[in-house]
Amino acid sequence: MSTAQPSREAIRSLPKVLLHDHLDGGVRPSTVLEIAEQQGHELPVSGTGATPEGLVAWFREAADSGSLERYLETFAHTVAVMQTPEAVARVARECVLDLAEDGVVYAESRFAPEQHLRGGMELPEVVEAALAGFREGERLAAEAGRPIVVRALLTAMRHAAKSREIAELAVRYRDDGVGGFDIAGAEAGYPPSRHLDAFEYLRTENAHFTIHAGEAFGLPSIWEALQWCGADRLGHGVRIVDDIGIGGATVTDDPDAALAAVHEDPSRLRLGRLAAFVRDTRVPLEMCPHSNVQTGAARSIASHPITLLTRLRYRVTLNTDNRLMSDTSMTKEMSALVTDAGWQLEDLRWVTTNAMKSAFLPFDERLELIDGTIKPAYAAAARA
Repeated sequence: MSTAQPSREAIRSLPKVLLHDHLDGGVRPSTVLEIAEQQGHELPVSGTGATPEGLVAWFREAADSGSLERYLETFAHTVAVMQTPEAVARVARECVLDLAEDGVVYAESRFAPEQHLRGGMELPEVVEAALAGFREGERLAAEAGRPIVVRALLTAMRHAAKSREIAELAVRYRDDGVGGFDIAGAEAGYPPSRHLDAFEYLRTENAHFTIHAGEAFGLPSIWEALQWCGADRLGHGVRIVDDIGIGGATVTDDPDAALAAVHEDPSRLRLGRLAAFVRDTRVPLEMCPHSNVQTGAARSIASHPITLLTRLRYRVTLNTDNRLMSDTSMTKEMSALVTDAGWQLEDLRWVTTNAMKSAFLPFDERLELIDGTIKPAYAAAARA
């Protein structure tokens, strides 16, 4: 493994792959302020605080509660400014441009169409507006010399009852830029198995889907997502470490000792049946370190399970989750792992390649990005 620890500037220039990023969690602060003023939506900042910087500070503070439920409440303000086709298309276009500026070459941006109906739009209109914005963003990014491919994931809310309808939309628009389906929202009390009809439909249609699982809720959520619902990937999946033991405890109880054991004596670690299944079958884990720390799913970046799971060679991917709420980017996520968790260039290449292998994109297109973009760039960075 390379011992090189790249600088933040070097990291910014590397190609990145992003599988878990919420469209309404990455709205530009200036866009939130502008549309809110136009629509008369009251924001939690006012007066001298009604600036992009002031809004970012509010979102970050509100999201740093240690509670997933409290974290999710911040979306009320971003969703509120995405209730017209023009607004949805604008946010989608700006999302693509912001990601491309950060070096992302492939991204899957997820959003819940059912949350954008207050202004009179129908579900298909929401999807079409977002797809139009993504395509325009791709065009502008390519013109600026930063080519990027973006696919949409259509999200159903686990506490609602539109999952089958959203699944049908994902299939209807899969040849127009929709990569797959997702289900999100508070985990506790809303198991994914409540939506089995949607997952059964998706499987019969050979469609891809991921499920938020193993973030705020533990192993039962992961087990249901995989064994009952048949998820292709796990959104977060961080709590899989609850099924990895060390001594008489679990990794969750002593993450530092577990990480040390990987380097010094891996035989001290014991994988439970579910943890072994996830690794053996190469289930992709969509991990989001900064977000996980905010919601209490991890204690710190330094002790985040992503490092341990990477050392154990799980199919780990690195993601942003919500760039506005976490005041983050792919460059920031990578840089934090380098400075706080001792990651090296090889680790960044590993998770980037993992993500591209796990993308809801045809095989030939995935291979083209791996061989034509990711491998050459990381090889060049290793020689620098």
